[in-house]
Amino acid sequence: MHKRGIDTFLEVWGQKWADLPFDATVQERRNWFEVIAKEMRLPTPDNVETKQEIWIQSEPVDVRVRVFRYGDDNAQPCLIYLHGGAWMVGSPETHWDVTSRIAKYNKQTVISIDYALAPEHPYPAAITQCEAVVKWVHKNASNLNINPNKIAVGGDSAGANLAALLAIIFRDSHIKLVGQLLYYPAVDFEMTRPAYVENANGPILSVAGMPAVNAMYCPNVRDLQNPLVAPMLAHDHSNLPPAYIAVAHNDPLRDDGIDYAEKLRASGVDVELDLGEGLIHSFLRAMEYCEASRDNLKAASAWLRKLNEK
Repeated sequence: MHKRGIDTFLEVWGQKWADLPFDATVQERRNWFEVIAKEMRLPTPDNVETKQEIWIQSEPVDVRVRVFRYGDDNAQPCLIYLHGGAWMVGSPETHWDVTSRIAKYNKQTVISIDYALAPEHPYPAAITQCEAVVKWVHKNASNLNINPNKIAVGGDSAGANLAALLAIIFRDSHIKLVGQLLYYPAVDFEMTRPAYVENANGPILSVAGMPAVNAMYCPNVRDLQNPLVAPMLAHDHSNLPPAYIAVAHNDPLRDDGIDYAEKLRASGVDVELDLGEGLIHSFLRAMEYCEASRDNLKAASAWLRKLNEK
């Protein structure tokens, strides 16, 4: 059973996607998603600045970020956010409601990355760009008026995959990430856990379409077993930053997130796990309709705020 409001959201969501041709190209899907996300966008919270965009040098091409900053002059904590969209669609603009609210709830800065998308830019383009952004943000912390010792990473779905990888990549560097905020994360590609059967037909995410999407992101099938693609496969999960992992009960990726939480805990990492009873993949999109979705983001923000206050 879905949480109250989810069914209303799904009805609206379905209607907005209904006119997209079945054989639409990837670019047409991206464009459609941008339009729908803008139509459904909630009002930006008061006192959150959203206009600043920065282009950062990276490979294979420079990468754009949008800065969501709470409006005060203090040196703020920073969350670097990676949007979902199967490594194929999405942008900082499609996830505006999430990033703007975290900035408001925590009186902090959120930097949302418009990373390179597949199939034009398959692995490792996205993670290479995201790594470059983390380094740039840390180096330019003073200019950004953020605290270089209070940088966290976060994301949803494919973006949570990238965030989890960044936590591993920077574990032994001089850049000490304070936390990783992971919403319905994709952590490997084995597709054998029970949730893939229980929730094979979504909603929102269908198991049948996953192999084609994965092939766009990783044309070389061997990369699907690469620990720098699948964080579950990392040889060592110890000494990673604390994690908040939010899954959804009615989501094919549910057990991926649960298993990753157990893997981190077994390695001594502090983990807070939200099981998302009654919720669906991408439930943060339902905030206008579903109180549980709104409450979930507030709880995740409160967790991050505590890390920032240490």
